[in-house]
Amino acid sequence: MTVRHDDLRVTWYGYATARIESEDGTVAYTDPGRYGVLTGEWTPPGGGNPKEAAHPRATDRRPMDADLVVVTHDHHYDSAGIERVAADDATVVVYEGVDATNIDRDVKPVDELPFEVVRVGEADHVAVDGVGDVWSMPAYNEADGPHANDDGSVPHPKGLGVGYRFTVGSEGTSVFWPGDSDALAAFAELDVSLLLANVSGSVCMSGPEAAALAERMDPDLVVPIHYNTQAFLEADSAAFASDVAKRAIPVALDESAE
Repeated sequence: MTVRHDDLRVTWYGYATARIESEDGTVAYTDPGRYGVLTGEWTPPGGGNPKEAAHPRATDRRPMDADLVVVTHDHHYDSAGIERVAADDATVVVYEGVDATNIDRDVKPVDELPFEVVRVGEADHVAVDGVGDVWSMPAYNEADGPHANDDGSVPHPKGLGVGYRFTVGSEGTSVFWPGDSDALAAFAELDVSLLLANVSGSVCMSGPEAAALAERMDPDLVVPIHYNTQAFLEADSAAFASDVAKRAIPVALDESAE
């Protein structure tokens, strides 16, 4: 299924990969790839894509329709996934800490991607044609937080990655993807229309933690992603949706990936 929100259509393909399309045809993706979520024959929502027709890279039905791709950290960096979704004129925004030499998978170095690549730090703003403002912000597990080990070590230490708030479409609808992070207090200060909530629990915020964050943020809609793609990401999406709804926050599930 595809979730509709204001002038946006939101589709979750599994793991951290969400596709956001506005009525004017602008398309953004969060963290495309890994765990097979973009492999095989795949037709984007609505059928064929005019940007795909007769394209030299279209031999395996790659969508290649993205105007914007955002990449949060090493764990979500998949160069093949980016090449599968990005149009030739796409802007790919990648956190400066992403380093292919630190990744134990077969990925291209970021600077070898055949697109306009913009590297960002933990608190940068980037203006992207047709999209608007892309704003990065720190995303991490707190050393004294719920996902820390007894020695204070965490799956995602500060400096490993970021989240992104960006706008899509002529109406400038704002979207927030926190990446892999605890439910940080700073997130609650954001003015966001659509929250793509990370509810995977074992390595970042759990369903209850994400629901409490949604209540503090008060977005127009919450769509959870990044759960149940792998065993260590198991989460009860129905319980999460019920929790959010009880807090008087609109919520929708897109479980077409399952």
